Amino acid sequence: MIETIKLCKVFRNENFETDAIKSLDFNVKKGEFVSIVGASGSGKTTLLNILGLIDNHTSGEFYFNGINVNNLSLRDKTNIRKNNIGFIFQSFNLIDELNVYENVELPLIYQKIKAKERKKRTEEILAQLKLTHRKKYFPFQLSGGQQQRVAIARSVIGKPKIILADEPTGNLDSINGKEVMELLANLNNEGTTIIMATHNISDANYANRTVQLFDGNIISEKVSKAYYKSSNFSN
Repeated sequence: MIETIKLCKVFRNENFETDAIKSLDFNVKKGEFVSIVGASGSGKTTLLNILGLIDNHTSGEFYFNGINVNNLSLRDKTNIRKNNIGFIFQSFNLIDELNVYENVELPLIYQKIKAKERKKRTEEILAQLKLTHRKKYFPFQLSGGQQQRVAIARSVIGKPKIILADEPTGNLDSINGKEVMELLANLNNEGTTIIMATHNISDANYANRTVQLFDGNIISEKVSKAYYKSSNFSN
């Protein structure tokens, strides 16, 4: 589903340049749950931003579903992102002026889904994530765990093929963090591919495969026993 070959990302200004990602060979198959671990500054978020087509790589190759991203226009990249990728951020990124229902519905408006279908899908995902009784609440009226559930609902309502999660439990206590991780695990069990950046080893253990980054390089990789037993993964 995702493959990078000698992927590099260099940040430059007038005085210096920083190699954030260094000649990275990385792949994710359909249906995997991959965690990317490493200390702050190791390149986790940079890599997620590139994989999510939010940022551009400096050199190397990046294939998304067999398509060479290097050859795509900005419009083509936007369409791939809109139709295939859901994002979950540590800071939730909810819109304060919109209530829970409106925050979750918003991606469907961008996709120009008709009102009747929007209502059906929004009500379904709110019920699935146990948020129906909070649908008229605004973000400031919710706990951290509830806000993250809203963010997850918003990220999956468009039925993305892949979810990119950047430190999804970073602002949560242990109870709410566990709840969010179990939600992600359930989504993966239902077929959604997940790539998660985290510094939390307990969170990383939910994944089928854990990749450790250090200074923009992969220095180790651990595959769970469940990964070997599964035959459902494909490119």
